Amino acid sequence: MESLERPQRPERAITLREKVSHLSRPESYPEKPVAVEVVQTHMSCVFLTGHHAWKLKKPVRHDFLDFSTLEARRADCEEELRLNRRLARDVYLEVVPLAVTPEGALRLGGDGLIVDWLVKMRRLPAQLMLDHAIRNGSVARPDVRRFALALADFYRRAEPIALDAAQHRQRLERGIRANQDGLSPPEYSMPADLVQSITSRQLDALARDASLFDARVTQRRIVEGHGDLRPEHVCLGPEPLFIDCLEFNRDWRLLDPADELAYLAMECELAGAPWIGEVVFDTYRESTGDDAPAALVRFYKAYRAAVRAKLSAWHLKDHPDPAEQRKWVARARRYLELSDRYSAVY
Repeated sequence: MESLERPQRPERAITLREKVSHLSRPESYPEKPVAVEVVQTHMSCVFLTGHHAWKLKKPVRHDFLDFSTLEARRADCEEELRLNRRLARDVYLEVVPLAVTPEGALRLGGDGLIVDWLVKMRRLPAQLMLDHAIRNGSVARPDVRRFALALADFYRRAEPIALDAAQHRQRLERGIRANQDGLSPPEYSMPADLVQSITSRQLDALARDASLFDARVTQRRIVEGHGDLRPEHVCLGPEPLFIDCLEFNRDWRLLDPADELAYLAMECELAGAPWIGEVVFDTYRESTGDDAPAALVRFYKAYRAAVRAKLSAWHLKDHPDPAEQRKWVARARRYLELSDRYSAVY
């Protein structure tokens, strides 16, 4: 691995567009792939080559993260490597510099002025990812039990986080209100009455069932988890792997395992496989003895569906194409409807 302690000078005025253009070309990589597939997210660009995935952080700044400087992006790459090795050690390989040669050419891993950093990962087979397996109908109960046992072991070994019970509920309340604020801009075309109804019912549940949330803290259930446990981040196999954890905000990783598993169960239900969540919770309960109350799990599902609705709506900023806009609006509304359904049974 190339040393991360190489001398660095201030970042040159090379645009993100130039970096993406260079990294989109097969000749830019040592393995010389036939083609490069580019995947854009809010905060990064991922370049898929034959055997690897390379993630470049976008120089963005939000209330919850700051990637605006070269050093901040390097630090986040290192944190992503460290955190993801907890659940996918052999997948996250190294942090690699993107440099400009004295002749002015960009070079991945080369000498020269460092202008950015990328996380290099081993590319996993698409057919082994849980979202792909759900669509193909190829996921079976033993697959689910196997990865649920791995998650149960991860949570069991995690150090409990010292947290005040009232603080835990306050964090959830802030999240509920942030979802409402994030879904309220009129340009997102979200039904205001539905957003308000979901918000009110979640706040009511948080107050009414305060003792359930407090008990999770007193039972020392709050841990530093994955933070973004969705089907596309679960790799099935003899040794299950969990990739792409939420690395940029530790506070968002401090959570109840029941919350994280409810998130995954909600996403599987949206994908048409509600039985997966049932198997996951049954396996977790058998393995850990932790029987999270049903009302608590429903709350977490409703809350996470609203979070995903907000994030889907935010994609409208990145996709001006009308067809893409319609896709993301429809997806946000599906999450809202799912959140509403969970909220209605409190």
